Amino acid sequence: MAFESRGVFALADLCPHPVVQAPMAGGASCPELAAAVSRAGGLGFLAAGYKTPEAMYREIQRLRGLTDRPFGVNVFMPQGQGVDPAALEAYREQLAGEAAWYDTPLGDTDASSDDAYDGKLAILANDPVPVVSFTFGCPTRTVCEAFAKVGTRTIVTVTSPAEALAAERAGADAVCVQGIEAGGHQGTHRDDPHADGTSAGLGLLSLLTEVRETVRLPIIAAGGLMRGSQIAAVLAAGASAAQLGTAFLVCPESGADPLHKQAMTDPMFPRTELTRAFSGRPARGLVNRFLREHGPYAPAAYPQVHHLTAGLRKAAARSGDPQGMALWAGQGHRLARELPAHHLVELLVSEVEAARQAVRSGSGALS
Repeated sequence: MAFESRGVFALADLCPHPVVQAPMAGGASCPELAAAVSRAGGLGFLAAGYKTPEAMYREIQRLRGLTDRPFGVNVFMPQGQGVDPAALEAYREQLAGEAAWYDTPLGDTDASSDDAYDGKLAILANDPVPVVSFTFGCPTRTVCEAFAKVGTRTIVTVTSPAEALAAERAGADAVCVQGIEAGGHQGTHRDDPHADGTSAGLGLLSLLTEVRETVRLPIIAAGGLMRGSQIAAVLAAGASAAQLGTAFLVCPESGADPLHKQAMTDPMFPRTELTRAFSGRPARGLVNRFLREHGPYAPAAYPQVHHLTAGLRKAAARSGDPQGMALWAGQGHRLARELPAHHLVELLVSEVEAARQAVRSGSGALS
């Protein structure tokens, strides 16, 4: 199924179907998942976040061994905003009981906050990949131009028209417009420490419309998308493709923890919330004990809180306790279908066509 794209950069040059697998840091977006999506005609993504440059490169090599189709790599922008030491220390004290319960020490909050950004860019420039996307900020024009010279397309995650305009001015090839419905971290370029991190942001369709009227870049729409009819809706609203994360998280190729996969449709976890509890940045996850007890007190301190809670989250997973894990999920999580990734891409594409046919025939609507 071909699709249209605004601007010089045509996403259709990379994949025949308008389906992008979201880069999910933490293990879900492994080479096997990305390869399966790309082989099926979508665009698979690796997540470089929380990995060393060397580990990122090993995954790229593994992925290249699995498919010759285009794929992308997502990179976190360095985080330089100030953190309130007193608030961070108070949160450390609050988590002391969790450390005792899981019999594991709290993490080092003095760890690097740049996620080895320069090292990853050096590898990606020296051995180019088809696409590099950026989250938590906007790269400089120099970075975008350097990637353009080696044939790499650049995509910037945005959560507002102003962020989209910054990406356009920096020379990005496209923007990934992330609505408030999205699972995992909100990709805001600046995390406001004065906001509670639980309700800010626009829904995808409203945000997509605003961004489309602000910039001329191709748009990838992301946020709560689980069905082909939803993809058809965002394409009709002006997106060139749709990015899905939660939908692919439960695929057998996904590297997500089995407990995380099971929780997507478990009646014990009926809803999601935005929280800073696990990382210090607003992120949408299934509401569990840890989120309820600690979310209201977590400071705006990313990635310090991420490092602080890393051992707790791993210990909870080892002990089979989803109540202590970061169960990232979009608002549509209960619609998750446990299908092989290539089957899911095929099904989504058929649902898009069915939705479009229903509109053309006047027998239905995009719903």
